[in-house]
Amino acid sequence: MPAMKFHRLVLAGATGLALCSLAAHAQLTVEITGAGANRLPVAIADFTGERIVAQALASVVRADLERSGLFRLVDAGSPLADNATPPFEDLKTRGADAVAGGNVSAAADGRYETRVRLSDVPKQAVLGNPAYLHTGAQLRATAHRIADFIYEKLTGEPGVFSTRIAYVVKSTGRYELKIADADGSNDQAALASREPIISPAWSPDGGKLAYVSFEAKKPVVYVHDLASGRRHVAANFKGSNSAPAWSPDGKQLAVVLTKDGSSQLYIVNADGSGVMRVATSSGIDTEPRWSPDGQFVYFTSDRGGSPQIYRIAISGGAASPAERVTFEGSYNVTPRPSPDGKSLAFIARNNGRFQLALMDLATKQTQILTDSAKDESPSFAPNGRMILYATEIGGRGILAAVSSDGRVKQKLSVQAADVREPAWGPLVR
Repeated sequence: MPAMKFHRLVLAGATGLALCSLAAHAQLTVEITGAGANRLPVAIADFTGERIVAQALASVVRADLERSGLFRLVDAGSPLADNATPPFEDLKTRGADAVAGGNVSAAADGRYETRVRLSDVPKQAVLGNPAYLHTGAQLRATAHRIADFIYEKLTGEPGVFSTRIAYVVKSTGRYELKIADADGSNDQAALASREPIISPAWSPDGGKLAYVSFEAKKPVVYVHDLASGRRHVAANFKGSNSAPAWSPDGKQLAVVLTKDGSSQLYIVNADGSGVMRVATSSGIDTEPRWSPDGQFVYFTSDRGGSPQIYRIAISGGAASPAERVTFEGSYNVTPRPSPDGKSLAFIARNNGRFQLALMDLATKQTQILTDSAKDESPSFAPNGRMILYATEIGGRGILAAVSSDGRVKQKLSVQAADVREPAWGPLVR
Protein backbone atom coordinates (compact mmCIF):
# COMPACT_ATOMS: atom_id res chain seq x y z
CA MET A 1 0.00 0.00 0.00
CA PRO A 2 2.80 2.55 0.59
CA ALA A 3 3.47 2.34 -3.13
CA MET A 4 -0.21 2.89 -3.89
CA LYS A 5 -0.93 5.56 -6.47
CA PHE A 6 -3.86 7.89 -5.98
CA HIS A 7 -5.48 6.86 -9.27
CA ARG A 8 -6.30 3.45 -7.73
CA LEU A 9 -8.96 5.27 -5.72
CA VAL A 10 -10.84 5.93 -8.95
CA LEU A 11 -12.11 2.37 -9.25
CA ALA A 12 -12.12 1.17 -5.68
CA GLY A 13 -13.39 4.21 -3.88
CA ALA A 14 -10.94 2.95 -1.23
CA THR A 15 -7.34 1.85 -1.10
CA GLY A 16 -6.61 -1.83 -1.80
CA LEU A 17 -5.24 -4.61 0.37
CA ALA A 18 -3.05 -7.45 -0.85
CA LEU A 19 -5.12 -10.59 -1.52
CA CYS A 20 -4.33 -14.13 -0.50
CA SER A 21 -5.97 -17.57 -0.27
CA LEU A 22 -8.49 -18.39 2.42
CA ALA A 23 -11.08 -20.82 3.64
CA ALA A 24 -14.08 -19.20 2.00
CA HIS A 25 -16.82 -20.03 4.45
CA ALA A 26 -15.13 -19.37 7.79
CA GLN A 27 -16.77 -16.99 10.25
CA LEU A 28 -15.32 -13.77 11.59
CA THR A 29 -13.88 -14.07 15.08
CA VAL A 30 -13.51 -11.10 17.42
CA GLU A 31 -10.44 -10.53 19.60
CA ILE A 32 -10.50 -7.69 22.15
CA THR A 33 -7.09 -5.99 22.19
CA GLY A 34 -7.87 -2.93 24.30
CA ALA A 35 -10.61 -1.76 26.66
CA GLY A 36 -11.85 1.62 27.79
CA ALA A 37 -10.95 3.33 31.03
CA ASN A 38 -13.47 3.52 33.89
CA ARG A 39 -15.52 0.57 32.70
CA LEU A 40 -18.92 0.21 34.36
CA PRO A 41 -19.09 -2.88 36.60
CA VAL A 42 -22.20 -4.87 35.73
CA ALA A 43 -23.41 -8.33 36.72
CA ILE A 44 -25.35 -10.48 34.25
CA ALA A 45 -26.79 -13.29 36.34
CA ASP A 46 -27.62 -16.67 34.88
CA PHE A 47 -31.23 -16.62 33.67
CA THR A 48 -33.76 -19.05 35.12
CA GLY A 49 -36.34 -21.25 33.37
CA GLU A 50 -35.63 -23.19 30.15
CA ARG A 51 -32.03 -24.03 31.01
CA ILE A 52 -30.33 -24.45 27.62
CA VAL A 53 -32.03 -21.40 26.12
CA ALA A 54 -31.40 -19.34 29.25
CA GLN A 55 -27.70 -20.21 29.29
CA ALA A 56 -27.30 -19.36 25.60
CA LEU A 57 -29.00 -15.99 26.01
CA ALA A 58 -26.98 -14.93 29.07
CA SER A 59 -23.73 -16.03 27.40
CA VAL A 60 -24.29 -13.85 24.31
CA VAL A 61 -25.41 -10.87 26.41
CA ARG A 62 -22.21 -11.07 28.46
CA ALA A 63 -20.06 -11.40 25.35
CA ASP A 64 -21.74 -8.38 23.73
CA LEU A 65 -21.26 -6.13 26.74
CA GLU A 66 -17.67 -7.21 27.28
CA ARG A 67 -16.82 -6.69 23.62
CA SER A 68 -18.00 -3.07 23.80
CA GLY A 69 -15.10 -2.24 26.11
CA LEU A 70 -17.39 -0.08 28.26
CA PHE A 71 -18.33 -2.70 30.85
CA ARG A 72 -16.48 -4.83 33.37
CA LEU A 73 -18.38 -8.04 34.08
CA VAL A 74 -18.85 -8.92 37.73
CA ASP A 75 -19.81 -12.41 38.93
CA ALA A 76 -23.47 -12.25 40.00
CA GLY A 77 -23.04 -15.24 42.29
CA SER A 78 -26.28 -17.11 41.60
CA PRO A 79 -29.08 -17.23 38.99
CA LEU A 80 -31.60 -14.42 39.14
CA ALA A 81 -35.12 -14.45 37.74
CA ASP A 82 -36.67 -11.27 36.35
CA ASN A 83 -39.25 -11.16 39.13
CA ALA A 84 -36.84 -11.79 42.00
CA THR A 85 -35.39 -9.04 44.16
CA PRO A 86 -31.62 -8.96 43.54
CA PRO A 87 -29.30 -9.52 46.52
CA PHE A 88 -28.22 -5.87 46.47
CA GLU A 89 -25.89 -5.97 49.48
CA ASP A 90 -24.02 -8.99 48.12
CA LEU A 91 -23.80 -7.40 44.68
CA LYS A 92 -22.53 -4.16 46.22
CA THR A 93 -19.82 -6.17 48.00
CA ARG A 94 -18.91 -7.76 44.66
CA GLY A 95 -18.53 -4.28 43.17
CA ALA A 96 -21.48 -4.30 40.76
CA ASP A 97 -23.20 -1.02 39.88
CA ALA A 98 -25.96 -2.74 37.90
CA VAL A 99 -27.41 -6.23 37.65
CA ALA A 100 -29.59 -7.97 35.09
CA GLY A 101 -31.53 -11.18 35.58
CA GLY A 102 -34.08 -12.98 33.49
CA ASN A 103 -36.42 -15.90 33.04
CA VAL A 104 -37.15 -17.98 29.93
CA SER A 105 -40.49 -19.78 29.66
CA ALA A 106 -42.08 -21.79 26.85
CA ALA A 107 -45.01 -20.00 25.19
CA ALA A 108 -48.09 -21.88 23.95
CA ASP A 109 -47.25 -21.42 20.26
CA GLY A 110 -43.85 -23.11 20.49
CA ARG A 111 -41.98 -19.88 20.98
CA TYR A 112 -40.20 -18.68 24.11
CA GLU A 113 -40.91 -15.68 26.27
CA THR A 114 -37.85 -14.11 27.86
CA ARG A 115 -38.33 -11.48 30.54
CA VAL A 116 -35.42 -9.40 31.76
CA ARG A 117 -35.03 -6.99 34.67
CA LEU A 118 -32.18 -4.51 34.94
CA SER A 119 -31.55 -2.89 38.30
CA ASP A 120 -29.37 -0.12 39.68
CA VAL A 121 -27.48 -1.68 42.59
CA PRO A 122 -26.57 1.41 44.69
CA LYS A 123 -30.09 2.86 44.33
CA GLN A 124 -31.81 -0.55 44.52
CA ALA A 125 -34.07 0.64 41.70
CA VAL A 126 -35.48 -1.12 38.62
CA LEU A 127 -34.22 0.45 35.38
CA GLY A 128 -36.36 -1.61 33.02
CA ASN A 129 -38.26 -4.88 32.69
CA PRO A 130 -38.77 -5.77 28.97
CA ALA A 131 -40.16 -9.02 27.55
CA TYR A 132 -39.21 -10.72 24.27
CA LEU A 133 -41.10 -13.36 22.29
CA HIS A 134 -38.80 -15.43 20.09
CA THR A 135 -38.14 -18.82 18.52
CA GLY A 136 -35.18 -21.06 19.22
CA ALA A 137 -33.63 -19.88 15.95
CA GLN A 138 -33.81 -16.28 17.17
CA LEU A 139 -31.71 -16.80 20.29
CA ARG A 140 -28.71 -14.73 19.22
CA ALA A 141 -30.88 -11.95 17.78
CA THR A 142 -32.86 -11.81 21.04
CA ALA A 143 -29.70 -11.76 23.13
CA HIS A 144 -28.37 -8.86 21.03
CA ARG A 145 -31.64 -6.97 21.67
CA ILE A 146 -31.30 -7.59 25.41
CA ALA A 147 -27.70 -6.35 25.32
CA ASP A 148 -28.84 -3.25 23.38
CA PHE A 149 -31.47 -2.58 26.05
CA ILE A 150 -28.89 -2.86 28.86
CA TYR A 151 -26.35 -0.76 26.95
CA GLU A 152 -28.81 2.06 26.29
CA LYS A 153 -30.14 2.13 29.85
CA LEU A 154 -26.63 2.32 31.32
CA THR A 155 -24.94 4.65 28.80
CA GLY A 156 -27.81 6.77 27.46
CA GLU A 157 -26.96 5.97 23.83
CA PRO A 158 -28.27 3.26 21.48
CA GLY A 159 -26.58 -0.14 21.49
CA VAL A 160 -25.40 -1.60 18.20
CA PHE A 161 -25.28 -5.31 19.03
CA SER A 162 -28.34 -5.98 16.84
CA THR A 163 -26.82 -4.27 13.81
CA ARG A 164 -25.12 -5.99 10.88
CA ILE A 165 -21.89 -5.51 9.02
CA ALA A 166 -21.00 -6.17 5.38
CA TYR A 167 -17.54 -7.09 4.11
CA VAL A 168 -15.82 -8.79 1.18
CA VAL A 169 -13.91 -12.08 1.44
CA LYS A 170 -11.47 -13.21 -1.27
CA SER A 171 -10.59 -16.81 -2.05
CA THR A 172 -8.85 -18.29 -5.07
CA GLY A 173 -10.88 -17.10 -8.05
CA ARG A 174 -13.85 -16.14 -5.88
CA TYR A 175 -15.15 -13.01 -4.15
CA GLU A 176 -17.99 -13.05 -1.63
CA LEU A 177 -19.99 -10.13 -0.30
CA LYS A 178 -20.86 -11.23 3.23
CA ILE A 179 -23.41 -10.00 5.74
CA ALA A 180 -22.93 -10.84 9.43
CA ASP A 181 -24.09 -9.80 12.87
CA ALA A 182 -21.99 -7.07 14.45
CA ASP A 183 -20.16 -9.74 16.49
CA GLY A 184 -19.18 -11.62 13.30
CA SER A 185 -21.65 -14.47 13.79
CA ASN A 186 -24.45 -15.63 11.48
CA ASP A 187 -22.51 -14.76 8.32
CA GLN A 188 -24.26 -15.20 4.98
CA ALA A 189 -23.14 -14.54 1.41
CA ALA A 190 -25.27 -11.93 -0.37
CA LEU A 191 -23.27 -12.29 -3.59
CA ALA A 192 -20.50 -14.51 -4.92
CA SER A 193 -18.53 -13.72 -8.07
CA ARG A 194 -15.34 -14.59 -9.91
CA GLU A 195 -14.77 -10.85 -10.38
CA PRO A 196 -13.99 -8.28 -7.67
CA ILE A 197 -16.72 -6.80 -5.47
CA ILE A 198 -15.90 -3.51 -3.73
CA SER A 199 -17.35 -0.51 -1.90
CA PRO A 200 -20.48 -1.96 -0.20
CA ALA A 201 -22.71 0.75 1.30
CA TRP A 202 -25.85 0.22 3.40
CA SER A 203 -29.08 2.03 2.64
CA PRO A 204 -30.33 4.12 5.59
CA ASP A 205 -33.13 1.62 6.30
CA GLY A 206 -30.73 -1.36 6.27
CA GLY A 207 -32.72 -3.15 3.60
CA LYS A 208 -30.36 -2.67 0.66
CA LEU A 209 -26.69 -2.64 -0.20
CA ALA A 210 -25.14 -0.63 -3.01
CA TYR A 211 -21.81 -1.97 -4.25
CA VAL A 212 -19.49 -2.12 -7.23
CA SER A 213 -19.08 -5.39 -9.12
CA PHE A 214 -16.68 -6.11 -11.97
CA GLU A 215 -18.68 -9.07 -13.28
CA ALA A 216 -19.40 -7.15 -16.52
CA LYS A 217 -15.61 -6.82 -16.95
CA LYS A 218 -15.87 -3.18 -15.84
CA PRO A 219 -16.97 -1.48 -12.61
CA VAL A 220 -20.77 -1.17 -12.41
CA VAL A 221 -22.83 0.07 -9.44
CA TYR A 222 -25.65 -2.23 -8.29
CA VAL A 223 -28.35 -1.86 -5.63
CA HIS A 224 -29.14 -5.19 -3.96
CA ASP A 225 -32.35 -5.82 -2.00
CA LEU A 226 -31.32 -8.10 0.86
CA ALA A 227 -34.78 -9.51 1.64
CA SER A 228 -35.61 -10.63 -1.91
CA GLY A 229 -32.08 -11.10 -3.25
CA ARG A 230 -33.04 -9.08 -6.31
CA ARG A 231 -30.86 -6.27 -7.57
CA HIS A 232 -30.75 -3.63 -10.26
CA VAL A 233 -28.10 -1.55 -11.99
CA ALA A 234 -27.85 1.96 -10.53
CA ALA A 235 -24.95 3.22 -12.67
CA ASN A 236 -23.55 1.63 -15.81
CA PHE A 237 -22.35 4.50 -17.94
CA LYS A 238 -19.43 4.60 -20.36
CA GLY A 239 -16.17 3.98 -18.50
CA SER A 240 -15.97 3.45 -14.76
CA ASN A 241 -18.87 3.56 -12.28
CA SER A 242 -17.78 3.41 -8.64
CA ALA A 243 -17.89 4.47 -4.96
CA PRO A 244 -21.67 4.56 -4.26
CA ALA A 245 -22.86 6.49 -1.20
CA TRP A 246 -26.49 6.76 -0.06
CA SER A 247 -28.20 10.04 0.66
CA PRO A 248 -29.66 10.18 4.20
CA ASP A 249 -33.21 9.80 2.84
CA GLY A 250 -32.25 6.71 0.81
CA LYS A 251 -33.54 8.19 -2.44
CA GLN A 252 -30.23 8.98 -4.15
CA LEU A 253 -26.68 7.77 -4.54
CA ALA A 254 -23.55 9.85 -4.93
CA VAL A 255 -21.31 8.00 -7.39
CA VAL A 256 -18.03 8.48 -9.24
CA LEU A 257 -18.23 8.28 -13.03
CA THR A 258 -15.72 8.68 -15.84
CA LYS A 259 -18.32 8.99 -18.58
CA ASP A 260 -17.25 12.57 -19.35
CA GLY A 261 -13.49 12.06 -18.91
CA SER A 262 -11.74 11.91 -15.55
CA SER A 263 -13.35 10.64 -12.34
CA GLN A 264 -15.96 13.14 -11.20
CA LEU A 265 -18.85 13.24 -8.72
CA TYR A 266 -22.45 12.67 -9.78
CA ILE A 267 -25.77 12.03 -8.09
CA VAL A 268 -28.24 9.44 -9.42
CA ASN A 269 -31.60 8.31 -8.12
CA ALA A 270 -31.43 4.94 -6.37
CA ASP A 271 -33.34 3.37 -9.26
CA GLY A 272 -30.62 4.52 -11.68
CA SER A 273 -32.51 7.44 -13.20
CA GLY A 274 -31.76 11.16 -13.20
CA VAL A 275 -27.98 11.42 -13.29
CA MET A 276 -26.64 14.87 -12.34
CA ARG A 277 -23.05 16.11 -12.13
CA VAL A 278 -22.15 17.55 -8.72
CA ALA A 279 -18.67 18.98 -9.14
CA THR A 280 -16.19 19.85 -11.85
CA SER A 281 -12.43 19.76 -11.40
CA SER A 282 -9.32 19.16 -13.45
CA GLY A 283 -8.23 16.46 -10.99
CA ILE A 284 -9.68 13.20 -9.70
CA ASP A 285 -12.71 13.45 -7.40
CA THR A 286 -13.73 10.24 -5.65
CA GLU A 287 -14.95 8.54 -2.44
CA PRO A 288 -18.09 10.62 -1.79
CA ARG A 289 -20.00 10.45 1.51
CA TRP A 290 -23.05 12.47 2.52
CA SER A 291 -23.19 14.36 5.78
CA PRO A 292 -25.94 13.00 8.06
CA ASP A 293 -28.09 16.10 7.47
CA GLY A 294 -27.79 15.75 3.69
CA GLN A 295 -26.39 19.26 3.28
CA PHE A 296 -22.87 18.26 2.20
CA VAL A 297 -21.05 15.61 0.23
CA TYR A 298 -17.52 14.94 1.48
CA PHE A 299 -15.04 13.54 -1.03
CA THR A 300 -11.38 12.93 -1.84
CA SER A 301 -9.69 14.97 -4.57
CA ASP A 302 -6.20 15.73 -5.84
CA ARG A 303 -7.39 19.02 -7.37
CA GLY A 304 -4.89 20.88 -5.15
CA GLY A 305 -1.95 18.67 -6.12
CA SER A 306 -2.13 16.01 -3.40
CA PRO A 307 -5.03 13.83 -2.22
CA GLN A 308 -7.06 15.80 0.33
CA ILE A 309 -10.61 15.84 1.65
CA TYR A 310 -13.13 18.41 0.48
CA ARG A 311 -16.83 18.95 0.90
CA ILE A 312 -19.42 20.50 -1.34
CA ALA A 313 -22.77 21.90 -0.26
CA ILE A 314 -25.81 20.35 -1.93
CA SER A 315 -28.93 22.51 -1.95
CA GLY A 316 -32.05 21.76 -3.96
CA GLY A 317 -30.05 19.47 -6.23
CA ALA A 318 -27.50 22.19 -7.03
CA ALA A 319 -23.92 22.28 -5.76
CA SER A 320 -21.80 25.21 -4.60
CA PRO A 321 -17.98 25.51 -4.84
CA ALA A 322 -16.00 22.84 -2.97
CA GLU A 323 -14.40 23.65 0.37
CA ARG A 324 -11.16 22.00 1.49
CA VAL A 325 -11.43 20.21 4.86
CA THR A 326 -7.98 18.65 5.54
CA PHE A 327 -4.77 20.68 5.58
CA GLU A 328 -2.36 18.68 7.75
CA GLY A 329 -0.13 16.29 5.81
CA SER A 330 0.13 15.55 2.11
CA TYR A 331 -2.24 12.55 1.94
CA ASN A 332 -5.74 12.39 3.47
CA VAL A 333 -8.40 10.17 1.87
CA THR A 334 -11.67 8.26 2.42
CA PRO A 335 -13.84 10.71 4.40
CA ARG A 336 -16.51 9.25 6.67
CA PRO A 337 -18.67 11.72 8.65
CA SER A 338 -19.80 10.51 12.07
CA PRO A 339 -23.53 9.78 12.58
CA ASP A 340 -23.94 13.02 14.56
CA GLY A 341 -22.04 15.03 11.93
CA LYS A 342 -19.59 16.43 14.47
CA SER A 343 -16.47 14.54 13.45
CA LEU A 344 -14.85 13.05 10.37
CA ALA A 345 -12.97 9.76 10.15
CA PHE A 346 -10.47 9.36 7.32
CA ILE A 347 -7.19 7.70 6.35
CA ALA A 348 -4.07 9.84 6.77
CA ARG A 349 -0.51 9.11 5.74
CA ASN A 350 1.50 9.59 8.92
CA ASN A 351 5.28 9.04 8.84
CA GLY A 352 4.86 6.69 5.89
CA ARG A 353 2.02 4.74 7.50
CA PHE A 354 -1.61 4.83 6.45
CA GLN A 355 -3.64 5.21 9.64
CA LEU A 356 -7.18 5.91 10.76
CA ALA A 357 -7.62 9.50 11.92
CA LEU A 358 -10.52 11.39 13.47
CA MET A 359 -11.10 15.13 13.09
CA ASP A 360 -13.36 17.29 15.24
CA LEU A 361 -15.07 19.36 12.54
CA ALA A 362 -15.65 22.33 14.86
CA THR A 363 -12.10 22.67 16.17
CA LYS A 364 -10.25 20.90 13.30
CA GLN A 365 -8.30 18.97 15.94
CA THR A 366 -7.18 15.59 14.57
CA GLN A 367 -6.25 12.41 16.44
CA ILE A 368 -4.60 9.29 15.01
CA LEU A 369 -6.60 6.35 16.41
CA THR A 370 -4.53 3.34 15.30
CA ASP A 371 -0.93 2.12 15.44
CA SER A 372 -1.16 0.00 12.27
CA ALA A 373 0.32 0.89 8.88
CA LYS A 374 -2.14 -0.09 6.15
CA ASP A 375 -5.59 1.04 7.27
CA GLU A 376 -8.46 1.64 4.84
CA SER A 377 -12.25 1.78 4.46
CA PRO A 378 -13.40 3.24 7.81
CA SER A 379 -17.06 2.81 8.74
CA PHE A 380 -18.78 4.24 11.82
CA ALA A 381 -21.05 2.22 14.07
CA PRO A 382 -24.48 3.86 13.87
CA ASN A 383 -24.15 5.22 17.43
CA GLY A 384 -20.76 6.75 16.57
CA ARG A 385 -18.98 4.92 19.40
CA MET A 386 -16.82 2.57 17.28
CA ILE A 387 -15.20 2.72 13.85
CA LEU A 388 -14.78 -0.45 11.80
CA TYR A 389 -11.95 -0.50 9.27
CA ALA A 390 -9.76 -2.82 7.21
CA THR A 391 -6.05 -3.20 7.78
CA GLU A 392 -3.25 -5.65 7.13
CA ILE A 393 -1.32 -7.81 9.59
CA GLY A 394 1.33 -10.27 8.47
CA GLY A 395 0.47 -9.69 4.83
CA ARG A 396 -3.18 -10.64 5.39
CA GLY A 397 -6.22 -8.40 5.27
CA ILE A 398 -8.30 -8.30 8.47
CA LEU A 399 -11.00 -6.10 9.89
CA ALA A 400 -10.47 -4.11 13.06
CA ALA A 401 -12.50 -1.73 15.18
CA VAL A 402 -11.49 1.14 17.43
CA SER A 403 -13.53 3.44 19.65
CA SER A 404 -13.76 7.10 18.72
CA ASP A 405 -11.50 7.93 21.67
CA GLY A 406 -8.93 5.32 20.57
CA ARG A 407 -9.12 3.27 23.79
CA VAL A 408 -11.25 0.27 22.85
CA LYS A 409 -9.71 -1.93 20.16
CA GLN A 410 -10.79 -5.15 18.46
CA LYS A 411 -9.60 -7.40 15.67
CA LEU A 412 -12.07 -9.31 13.47
CA SER A 413 -10.51 -11.94 11.26
CA VAL A 414 -11.17 -15.14 9.36
CA GLN A 415 -8.51 -17.80 9.80
CA ALA A 416 -6.11 -17.82 6.83
CA ALA A 417 -8.43 -15.42 4.97
CA ASP A 418 -8.30 -12.01 3.34
CA VAL A 419 -11.15 -9.78 4.51
CA ARG A 420 -11.70 -6.18 3.44
CA GLU A 421 -14.20 -3.46 2.45
CA PRO A 422 -16.17 -3.31 5.74
CA ALA A 423 -19.43 -1.37 6.06
CA TRP A 424 -21.39 -1.09 9.32
CA GLY A 425 -25.17 -1.17 8.88
CA PRO A 426 -27.72 1.20 10.47
CA LEU A 427 -29.56 0.77 13.74
CA VAL A 428 -32.29 -1.87 13.69
CA ARG A 429 -35.65 -0.13 13.86
